[in-house]
Amino acid sequence: MRSRTLVEIMQIESPASPDDTVSPSSDAKAQRGINALDSTGELLLALVSAGRPLSLRDLAAAAEMPAAKAFPHLVSLLKTGLLSRDDTGCFDAGPLSMELGLIALQRLSPTRDAEPEIAALAADTGMSVAAATLGPLGPTVIRLEESARPQHVSLRVGTVMSLVNTAIGRVFAAHVSDDVLSGLLPQEPIRLAGLLATSTLPTDYRTRLADIRETGIDRAFDAPVPGIGTLAAPVFDHTGSIRLVIALIGSSGSFDPSSQGGIAQQLLAATQRLSWRFGWISGR
Repeated sequence: MRSRTLVEIMQIESPASPDDTVSPSSDAKAQRGINALDSTGELLLALVSAGRPLSLRDLAAAAEMPAAKAFPHLVSLLKTGLLSRDDTGCFDAGPLSMELGLIALQRLSPTRDAEPEIAALAADTGMSVAAATLGPLGPTVIRLEESARPQHVSLRVGTVMSLVNTAIGRVFAAHVSDDVLSGLLPQEPIRLAGLLATSTLPTDYRTRLADIRETGIDRAFDAPVPGIGTLAAPVFDHTGSIRLVIALIGSSGSFDPSSQGGIAQQLLAATQRLSWRFGWISGR
């Protein structure tokens, strides 16, 4: 699959000159960029996606451009320190890239950075939006943007969710290691909708977790709360570890429960944007 352009990921904005005109039929908010930098971005993203040093030929091929076109961009990237080149001629991250990455990691705050996406999801869907992280007692709600429509659900900031009977909890369970999950399951009775005993795990529980990993989303409709539906999806960080789960919550008859439905796709798009923001690279 072709890497996304730098404009698509970072939405680079450049000021318009007084002579620039915009057609009335075009998007007035469209942002202008420098085409040459788009190509540079393709090379950087191809290198990041590969996860290893690449030769000129391989890097150009990964970015789907001729080597003759790629080479001048790579020379400039070497000069600025964004890339380095080893004794075999392969390109890799340079000192400036490492410094920028460290700065980004130091400033990373999943809770804060998720705020715009949570607010946008709530506004666009008209549904409640919850964000949860994995706390010492299990998946814990840390942010809740409530819908203007009344919903009879016992969910508050600080609520600890079942790893078995809630969509939020199952998404976490699907993406933590087996030893972490085994350590958390004995505490199920203290969680919202938790099992009374871990020995009563549903026979299809592991299969359900595998399906969540495959589809990237889970759903809970009319259970554990009758009349309430939930769609939940994970947010990953640069190590590939799950950092948050974002969930859409509404009346179960008011939206399409399918993972291919419009509401699900809005949720998946938001969690993917957040994962990219936190440094996650798909397929790594």
